[in-house]
Amino acid sequence: MDGPPSPGWADPARRYADGDARRGPGAAERAEVTATVFAVANQKGGVGKTTSALNIAAAMTELGCAVLVVDLDPQGCLTFSLGYDPDAVSPSLNDIVVGRATLVETIVQHGEIDVAPANIDLAGAEVTLLSRTGREYLLRGELVELLDSYDVIIVDCPPSLGVLTINGLTAADQVLVPVQCETLSHRGVSQLLETVGDVRRLTNRNLEVRGLVATMFDPRPRHTREVLRDLVARYELPLVGPPVRKSIRFAESPTAGVSLVGAGTGVPGAAAYRAIARELLGLPVDEDLLAAAGWSREQRDEILGLVEIVDE
Repeated sequence: MDGPPSPGWADPARRYADGDARRGPGAAERAEVTATVFAVANQKGGVGKTTSALNIAAAMTELGCAVLVVDLDPQGCLTFSLGYDPDAVSPSLNDIVVGRATLVETIVQHGEIDVAPANIDLAGAEVTLLSRTGREYLLRGELVELLDSYDVIIVDCPPSLGVLTINGLTAADQVLVPVQCETLSHRGVSQLLETVGDVRRLTNRNLEVRGLVATMFDPRPRHTREVLRDLVARYELPLVGPPVRKSIRFAESPTAGVSLVGAGTGVPGAAAYRAIARELLGLPVDEDLLAAAGWSREQRDEILGLVEIVDE
């Protein structure tokens, strides 16, 4: 793998000074608006959670937003996907847990987005935080001084419902739920929504479930289409943007240390993440972009069950 495509470790003073420049056009008008914090969560592994967090962030950056991604997963997959060796990063999220650093001090400025990296040391945080008063609020407290420096903060939660995920949900304004269109996804979504209900009751009353992000989507099998339609109907959650089509390019992009969106590839999945980013930001999504994502009006009608599905 090539070395990290970055200017190196962030200088917090320089980053704050450059903040408006990184926010893109209209930054002055948005100066009084604090960041929206999205948690990307699903305790079921292998559903494209990290891929979604990274590519949504990259698509938002293309639109002129200043974006920070927080890698809250001890596996450090998001950190690795941006070209960094998780075992070599220091300080990392674990240093925040043990009190050796603040979140601001961990941030790395990548060519696409800013990232707060993680590594396997964070796995010990579950035990470390168990005896700490207010452990659910650690990340929320650390984000306070960054809310005015970014338009969007995306938290990539680990594939579990432990204290790290609870931290991510407690710090978030909205939660996105990536789901693979298969039967076992039902169980994962149900368990996560129960946890979200507990978080709303105990630590974050304002947490909103923004909706489902359908990942690794293949529209050809009847089962896939039926599961997607059932997920949307059963949990009464909106589908955010078009489903993200399967592509080997998603598996290949971490070797380059950039997101698939940032690599400029024309695969439908990249177009889907651009459409998702626009929807999350409240921007219009035109039919050409939806068509590029493989989500035409006819496909929407068919797959979401507005017309009868006929086997090919």
